[in-house]
Amino acid sequence: MTRYTLRAAGRATLPAVPTSPHTDALVIGGGPAALALGAELGRQDLTVRVVAPHPPRAFPATYGAWWADLPPWAQACAAQVWSDVRVYTGPQPTPLLRPYALLDNAALLRAMQARGGALLWTAGQVRAAEQTPAGWQVAGQGGETWTARVVIDASGHQPALRPAQHPGGAALQTAYGVTARFDRPPSAPGAVVWMDYRTPHGQHPEPTFLYAMHLGGDRYFVEETSLVARPAPTRAWLRSRLHARLAAQGTPAREVLAEEWVAFPMNAAVPPPAGPLAYGAAAGMVHPISGFQVAGALQDAPGVAAAVAGALRAGTDPAAAGWAALWPPERRAARSTHLLGVQALLNLPPGALPTFFGTFFALPPAQWQAFLDPHTPAGPLARTMLRLFAQFPNLVRLPLARAALAHPATSLESLAAALKAEPSVTPA
Repeated sequence: MTRYTLRAAGRATLPAVPTSPHTDALVIGGGPAALALGAELGRQDLTVRVVAPHPPRAFPATYGAWWADLPPWAQACAAQVWSDVRVYTGPQPTPLLRPYALLDNAALLRAMQARGGALLWTAGQVRAAEQTPAGWQVAGQGGETWTARVVIDASGHQPALRPAQHPGGAALQTAYGVTARFDRPPSAPGAVVWMDYRTPHGQHPEPTFLYAMHLGGDRYFVEETSLVARPAPTRAWLRSRLHARLAAQGTPAREVLAEEWVAFPMNAAVPPPAGPLAYGAAAGMVHPISGFQVAGALQDAPGVAAAVAGALRAGTDPAAAGWAALWPPERRAARSTHLLGVQALLNLPPGALPTFFGTFFALPPAQWQAFLDPHTPAGPLARTMLRLFAQFPNLVRLPLARAALAHPATSLESLAAALKAEPSVTPA
């Protein structure tokens, strides 16, 4: 038998839930990834228990996604969709010409609950999980015991069943934002500003950008963001930078309606394909360049659920089937290429990120969009990296070369993938 002891947690503040019947699947976590997979397992006619520290509730974070990356049922959960999406890496905007959506989190929760049918939600915390020949036995902090045929850890950036691995140490994306009313627009009206590296509030060795959405009327969401850093800026510092930016623009907030703080690792390694199945951030699904994860989790859930359900019906290992569906070898290779890109970003000197992204978004749209797609194979990713390298000035090129030389095995594998011939397309 293999025993997995979960990371220590404080005593649950919610009342203990009595032991309930056995289920086919037990999903740890109450975020979008956990419920997306739980819902799809339910659609496979499996009984599903969700164990989360809280009752069902609308997700608290602000989730944006490229409209085309959302499955059709999730597109119906959009609070707003913008066609004017732009970045600023210099004085003039670069239009991205790709619709962008803000998700209505309450609608998203309702949609996933409806898709999953009768998900059994247990408000509590998992203390330990043990695999036996008969399946899994899971212990709760309040003394509960649950059993299931398969356990999925979708508990987020600090996985419950085994610690995440971050090569070289965790490199974090951090951001402080507010939803507020303004007398003057703090960003382009009617638009999403996906990235604004202009610095009306003065240059600083720690580069940050503004991420902003016009929510209608005098309401805007504005967020000061550090893309990836090790060590990462603090909440207090990012808050001061955001308000300094707004003041320098002459657009201070008139009324702050809500605050948001974001901090998560961008460089989690993919867990090995053994042991309990994981999903979402716990499975290394955060995109290492953009930090996006929710749209990918919604996309991948049906395939992973089908693989798990098929294995349960066939009497084979459902976790192994889920890992094979989620992280096949070619996708693991692509993840290694992306992680090389994270190290390259960390190596860039202060002030070089605007140059990097100015060149990146000058690529043909199909190329930069594919680079931000978590399903793009290693070969196209590596070819895009080589095109960028050839176009960068030395200010950017030399740090990227140092990052590649520091990881020779991954660099050689990426180069080999890049040199493979692209599949030819035969005209119909």
